[in-house]
Amino acid sequence: MEPHMIDEIATSAEVLEASALPCAHVVHADPDAPETAEQQPLPAAVARKPVEQKSPAEWAYERLILYIRNFESQLDARHEVAMGFAGGEVGVLRIEGLGYFDPDLITFYGRDEDGAKMQLVQHVSQLNVALRAIPREMPDAPPRRIGFRLAQDWDEPAPAEPQHPAPEA
Repeated sequence: MEPHMIDEIATSAEVLEASALPCAHVVHADPDAPETAEQQPLPAAVARKPVEQKSPAEWAYERLILYIRNFESQLDARHEVAMGFAGGEVGVLRIEGLGYFDPDLITFYGRDEDGAKMQLVQHVSQLNVALRAIPREMPDAPPRRIGFRLAQDWDEPAPAEPQHPAPEA
C-alpha cells in the first residue's frame, strides 16, 4: 500500500449519506476572500431531498439561488444583482424572479438596462449566467434582494416527523 493512502472504515449509513451529498469545491487566490456558495452548508430544505430525486431544472434552480443569495450578501446598499449572458447580445437583466419547469428549463424574469420587461427561458444544458452588481434602480428605496426572497422558505425549520404510537403488546 502506498504511504499516502489512508485506511478508512465507513458504516453503510455513512457511505449512503456521502453518496447523497452533492460535491462542491472552490479555490480562491485570496485566502481572505469572502465565503462562497460552495463553502456553505446546504440549507436543510435543499438537503432534505436527495439530488438523485431532483430534476436537472430543480437542482440548477436551487444552486442558482444559493449563488445569487451569496452574491447579494456581499453587495453594499447602493447595488442590486443583475445578470449578464454569456455568448449573446442579450445584455443585462435586473433579476426580479427565477423559476424552473421540470425537467430541464430555468426561467429568469426581470428588466433590461432600459427598464423594458424581459424574460429568458433557458435549457439547463445551456445555462451560463454572470452575476453583476449594478446601481439600484431607485436609489432612495432599500435594495431588493431577490436571492433572499427566493430562499426565504429554506431558512424555516423542517416540519417534525409524524410520531406513530408504539404498538400495544
